[in-house]
Amino acid sequence: MTAELLTQKRRFELEKFVTCGGAAIQDVAVGYETYGQLDAAGGNAILVPHYFSGTSHAAGRYRADDPQPGYWDAIIGPGKAVDTDRFFVISIDSLVNLNVGDETVVTTGPASLDPATGRPYGMSFPAVAIGDFVRVQKALLESLGISRLHAVMGPSMGGLQTFEWAATYPECVGRIIPVIATPHFGGWLTGWLSLWAQPIRLDPLWKQGAYDSAPPLSGLEASLRLITLNALHSHWVDEGAGRALAPGGVAGDIASEPYAIERALTIGAQDRAKKSDANHLLYLVRANQSFIPGQGAGAKTLEEGFARIRAPTLMLHAPDDQVFLAEWVEKSIAALRENGVTVETGEILGPYGHYNGIMRIGDCSEQIAKFLAREF
Repeated sequence: MTAELLTQKRRFELEKFVTCGGAAIQDVAVGYETYGQLDAAGGNAILVPHYFSGTSHAAGRYRADDPQPGYWDAIIGPGKAVDTDRFFVISIDSLVNLNVGDETVVTTGPASLDPATGRPYGMSFPAVAIGDFVRVQKALLESLGISRLHAVMGPSMGGLQTFEWAATYPECVGRIIPVIATPHFGGWLTGWLSLWAQPIRLDPLWKQGAYDSAPPLSGLEASLRLITLNALHSHWVDEGAGRALAPGGVAGDIASEPYAIERALTIGAQDRAKKSDANHLLYLVRANQSFIPGQGAGAKTLEEGFARIRAPTLMLHAPDDQVFLAEWVEKSIAALRENGVTVETGEILGPYGHYNGIMRIGDCSEQIAKFLAREF
């Protein structure tokens, strides 16, 4: 029987951090978790950046009685695809992490106190890019004595960070596994991301980001409902709630949410909103909208960023993904191959759409393990 993987949150701090846009932020802090042991040469490290609404809790449990393990526990741990008996795995809370109210999350962002004023930054916090998330990760890894990664792998926004690592620090990355992610997204996704943020902007309690004791929870909950439904496929809904009424629901009651799917989305959003921050969500949206691989190295176009990538790549995608469409994934695969990069591909099937990259990642265990073990 495999031993239970237990982990704990650690804290990393930078006295001063300069963003890709040139803004200086004082006293930056992020949390991180590690699994396994770093070898003497420091060459067995694998970085796992997290998805949009995720945290660094990628695997294991904080306590043996935790009800849920980390989101990729199916593939990270002793004897699993990302074998922690062999690899040292590290996952890091992003800047402007959505879950700022979670006691296990450490992140600097709009909800943090500005040292100059003693009050939350709000919208005065500098805009940050995916490239900034990666720059902070690079500094953390250097503090641990890690100069080169065996691999970088992550889902969704974690996949975008994976591409950023390969483009900005090509000499530091042995291989990459971007999952349910592609930088070749179109304006359609840019528009969807804007819709994710719009309910917050329309909530009168948002006050242009200057809320404090009365946050815009209604807008935040509506945003989280949109994000959830956009990321899931209709197959998941139809296999579950479908068009059924919730218990006691009356279809003719225009003022309520009588359908089971409506109530499920609301309950889930209300639970998540308790630990989330509205301004942080807006900053995450803009970081994703503006992403180009190689931001940290000054890349201005997709072509320029992709030209910097040399790491062998395993691209895992969900054919029914309605966030990062399959046709966009194919564009990234083609661009990498045109630049001479070795690319393998795999499909993640299931009813969850975009979330297949989290819920069904275990189905790709064998392919992931073989790719991590391959000599390049």
